[in-house]
Formats: sequence, structure tokens, C-alpha cells
Amino acid sequence: MKKQDAKIDKMDNVNKSKKSFLRLNNVCIGLCVLTFSLLVFMSACSPEMSSEEGFFDANESKTDLARKSQNAEEIEENIRNSYARLAARRDDVCPKLIQEEIGSNVIERTAEVMRDDYCDYFLYPRSGQDISVKVNDSQIEALLIVPMLHNFANGDYQVKSYDKHVIRLAYNGIDYKPENLTYDVEVTVVN
Repeated sequence: MKKQDAKIDKMDNVNKSKKSFLRLNNVCIGLCVLTFSLLVFMSACSPEMSSEEGFFDANESKTDLARKSQNAEEIEENIRNSYARLAARRDDVCPKLIQEEIGSNVIERTAEVMRDDYCDYFLYPRSGQDISVKVNDSQIEALLIVPMLHNFANGDYQVKSYDKHVIRLAYNGIDYKPENLTYDVEVTVVN
């Protein structure tokens, strides 16, 4: 009999704990509903934004995104140019930034070393100038690849706008390219 009474007491304790848990659970749900209702009420009472203001905010966020994207592209371009400026001091690193010296129209690079299949040279000419490229090795092709494609074997290129111009010297020989191909290049920029 004592065992049965102990079981009944145990069951009563379990039922009491379940009821207290359910009460606690109901209180939590009630508090959540009350909080949500208060938030909805407060947002309903606050001055609403007109649809035109919402439209302008959407446009502003689009322009912000475009501006951030442009800034990221500019930073990436600056990194490439910084790397190219440092590479210009070495004969075996590409790409390179080349600049015309004051009083001279010719930019000469002697004993350059091409390790890969091509080497790019960055140049910032002014609009209206003509660019010509001469290489002392007939197995190297000189191309302008940015802002448009131009083969310097077909003649000079006239600059249409002040912008970054990329001249690519690419190995175009019949034989396998040597691991380190040495060449001289002369870039002439004339007004």
C-alpha cells in the first residue's frame, strides 16, 4: 500500500510540475504577444513616410551601392597601378607602368625579360596623341588591348581620351618560347 501511495504522490508531483510549466509557458507567450502588440501600436502611431520619400530612399541606396562599387573598382585599379609602378623598376616583372620623361617622346625599355607568354605596359597618354611601339624581336607582337584592340603592326594608334591604355607584348613565335625571353621595346608618344 505504501508503494501505491508513493506512486500516486509521485504522479501528483508530476502533474503539478506539468501544470506549473504550462502556466509559465502561457505567461511567456502572453508577454511575447503583448510586446509584439506594443511594437505594432508604436509603429502605427509614428509618422509614416510618404511613398515619394520611400522612392527617393530606394534611389539613394542604389546610388550608394553604385558609388561603393565604383570605389572598390578604383581601389583595385590603384593597387594594380601601384604594383605596376614597382614592377617598372625591374626587368622581369609584369605588368609595368611606363611614363614619358619630360622633354622626350620616346620611352625605351632595354633588356626586358618576358617570363610568361606576354607582358603588359600601362600608359596614360593625353587625347590626340599618337602611340607607336617597336620591339627588337620579330617573334613578339605588340597590341593595344585597353581601351580597345589595336595591332601596332598596322600602324600608330591615335588616343581618343585620357584614360589608361594597356600595351601587351605577346610571344607570337613558331618555336617554343624560351623561359626568359630578353627584348628591347620602344614606345613613342607624339602630340
